[in-house]
Amino acid sequence: MKKVLLIIGISLGFSPLFAQEEDIDFNADNSWLKAGLTAGIPVGDADDASSFALGVDLRGQYLFNPNLGIGLASGYINYFGKDDNDDFGIVPLAGFIRYYFTPSGLFFGTDLGYGFLTGVDDNEGGLYVNPQIGYHNRDWNIYAYYQNTFAENDIDIQSVGVGATYNIRFK
Repeated sequence: MKKVLLIIGISLGFSPLFAQEEDIDFNADNSWLKAGLTAGIPVGDADDASSFALGVDLRGQYLFNPNLGIGLASGYINYFGKDDNDDFGIVPLAGFIRYYFTPSGLFFGTDLGYGFLTGVDDNEGGLYVNPQIGYHNRDWNIYAYYQNTFAENDIDIQSVGVGATYNIRFK
């Protein structure tokens, strides 16, 4: 059921992009690559096996208008094992949407996709959700997040933390 909801959510989220009749002009004012780092504290099921989460955040974003951006997100989140547990990780592959209230200031958004687990036996991953709220300007995004991967076998891998990305402009 989670996979069906994921497919429906991604389809509805990207349908406005494919419904456009005119050509999309990617330029330095509306499109960029975001690269950065995240740091978080595991909560829920992940707290039993991990003490800290550190990740790399990669995103490609397109702005429909000055307030609404969509894109693709990926990266890697490493959960450092504790109490004789090994490290494990998540490779997210997600679509995202962000709403920017002003050209510089508050934003909120969320990622929705699939989180592929690494270093875990008998569990490939599951639905990946990552809501965020933060501050942005032309070059930087600094945000707080809550990340949850609804993995197989009724395991939820969750963390709360902070992240920062730098905007690399397309030319």
